[in-house]
Amino acid sequence: MYEFLEGTIRSRNAASVVIDVGGVGYGVLVVLGSPFPPEGETVRVWTHLVVREDAHTLYGFRERETREVFRMLLRVRGVGPTMALGVLSGLTIEELSQALVEGDIQSLTRVKGVGRKTAEQILLDLRDKVASLPSATVEGGVMKPAVRAGPADANVEDAVAALVSIGYAEKEARKLVEKASKTVDPSDLEHLVRTAIHG
Repeated sequence: MYEFLEGTIRSRNAASVVIDVGGVGYGVLVVLGSPFPPEGETVRVWTHLVVREDAHTLYGFRERETREVFRMLLRVRGVGPTMALGVLSGLTIEELSQALVEGDIQSLTRVKGVGRKTAEQILLDLRDKVASLPSATVEGGVMKPAVRAGPADANVEDAVAALVSIGYAEKEARKLVEKASKTVDPSDLEHLVRTAIHG
């Protein structure tokens, strides 16, 4: 299993990065809008590998603690890696912790693909584990804006692509992102994505 990758960022968008490690480019799916350095800079990403018959998929996180929350979510019945990544994209770790403590199903069902039954299962399986969630930190939960703030138009397209990658139809994703871009600074990709998800 890959514990982490450390190399040079060759390309990046709101939902994924390509990291060059010794001449091999690894495609890694990430929490939407994660604050990665600009292309050409070195980064360390804590990884989780999912092996299936048709694909080997790497998921990456700026902080090891965030990866552990991802793995906790994977242990919930009915939650796969795409949904777990969606939960971490739609909610900060602080918000997830609060939802678990308060039994807040509504916050969980705002995440694309999380229905009431799955939300109830998340609450049931993780409520007793909330104390073990890491504190909400810069990369562990409450994300700062990306280090490289791209042009607003490019960020809008990245945000649309990010929502499509977690299950939104392109038309719906574009409508949500365009609406969000009128209320928040579109140069802050992470904030734009979260605002679009929350409507």
